[in-house]
Amino acid sequence: MAKVRGQGMAAINYPTGMNLGGDPSQALIHASTTGNFIISLSSTDLGQGLKTVIAQIGAETLGVPFDTVIIDTADTDTGPHCMGTFASRATHRVGNAVMMAANEAKKALLDVAADELEASPDDLELDGNGSIVVKGVPDRSISVIDTALAAHFKHGKTIAGRGIYMKPKSEVDPLTGEMDPDSTEAHACTVAEVEVDTETGEVKVLSLKSAYEVGQQVNPALVEGQIVGGALMGIGHALYETTNPYYPAIDHGPLNFSDYLMPGPAELPEMESVVLEFPSSNGPYGVKGVGEMTANCPIPAIVNAINNALGVRITTLPVTPEVVLRALEERRGPSQSNLPIANFPTECSS
Repeated sequence: MAKVRGQGMAAINYPTGMNLGGDPSQALIHASTTGNFIISLSSTDLGQGLKTVIAQIGAETLGVPFDTVIIDTADTDTGPHCMGTFASRATHRVGNAVMMAANEAKKALLDVAADELEASPDDLELDGNGSIVVKGVPDRSISVIDTALAAHFKHGKTIAGRGIYMKPKSEVDPLTGEMDPDSTEAHACTVAEVEVDTETGEVKVLSLKSAYEVGQQVNPALVEGQIVGGALMGIGHALYETTNPYYPAIDHGPLNFSDYLMPGPAELPEMESVVLEFPSSNGPYGVKGVGEMTANCPIPAIVNAINNALGVRITTLPVTPEVVLRALEERRGPSQSNLPIANFPTECSS
């Protein structure tokens, strides 16, 4: 009996968006009298930072400071339509809708500023710091706040914009099965190193080293956070989490979070990640989806590392100590086994 180590690798490509009759998302933007811009969405932030990156995309497109953009997530009764936060689609789909809405709102803003400055809208630009200036004549300017006040109380105009991003549904070719199921694809590769205790069956993930190709990053800190968080989720799915440990039997399923095993901070391995940027042709500022694949890639890499360490071929999840010990027993054969597990159920994973 000993602790043995192994390495495994997995590479994936992950689609952004789905082929669901257009898979659309909408956005509405309007300016307040104080020069803030409110972006109304029905898209839900699940903790991945959607509100932050959408505000960044909106601010960049409008040409206004980030802190003047407010994200208002409504509900399905009152907000503009969104298919949902799934398929790693939110930043791509919603970001495109916000860019469209922001460009329309920006045009309305410049039209009012042009009246105030007695200039052509084509000769104006936003400086990103809260002012609208005449190109080449920085002394001729008006603040976004004063422009919004003039729009509301002098000109009786609304500074607003609408946007929707929809990818037309791609029908399946009946002869070849060919179709275009997504908008763009991101890529990842993970190398895992594990240590397996052949006496107890316990697995410890020592390191996860990954490369992620995510298109253009809007917020690198949030990308890094998703990579680390996704890796811990991947460890959970690979080694701990199951709702039916003896599937297809439903016996001994966890009924609460005291029984449902998940990794914690102590199980976080050494992490090393490289992010590659190859902007997509149709994403807002070159964005691709990054969310779900950060959990997907570590899972097969960890299982491959376990197989490499033990010289077995485990194909079920999660790889619990029991699964490891059974695999070792099968490798040795019944005549060589002395492990006290002969009476365990035969189905041991989901």
